[in-house]
Amino acid sequence: MNRNGGEGIFKSVLAAYLVLVLHVLLIIGLGLVVIFFSGIIQYMLWIFLIGAAVILASFYYFYRRMKAEGRTLREMMQSPLFNGRPVEVSLLGGLASFRMGGAAGGSHELGTDTHNPSNQLEDPDTVRLREIKELASLLKGELITREEYERAKQHIFK
Repeated sequence: MNRNGGEGIFKSVLAAYLVLVLHVLLIIGLGLVVIFFSGIIQYMLWIFLIGAAVILASFYYFYRRMKAEGRTLREMMQSPLFNGRPVEVSLLGGLASFRMGGAAGGSHELGTDTHNPSNQLEDPDTVRLREIKELASLLKGELITREEYERAKQHIFK
């Protein structure tokens, strides 16, 4: 028997045992997953009750703090901290959410002081329309001549 052939058979048998061991580990892992999830399902009611208790406790804490300060929810929302911004409470990754307050002119994100429209993409037709309106107001205010207006209008439409 050739020595190289013996090593090849040994490596093949070793690889077969490795595959067998990996399959056994996979079956053990699947068994642990089943036991883990059956444990979660068995205690699902308790998990739900504890989660609900934590949520209710946080609402109670907020309500008690609000009453201790002698302010209503409306007064708290008018705090300079919020400054007319909407407050959105989101649970479970947005599955359940509600929004309170907000500016009449539109919404701003929490944590931003100003709204910067230059960060947004605009439709080219909207940009042209806005520039034409600005040119018309300049012409109406006699800040540019009719010739300058026509040249700028032609430049915009190119």
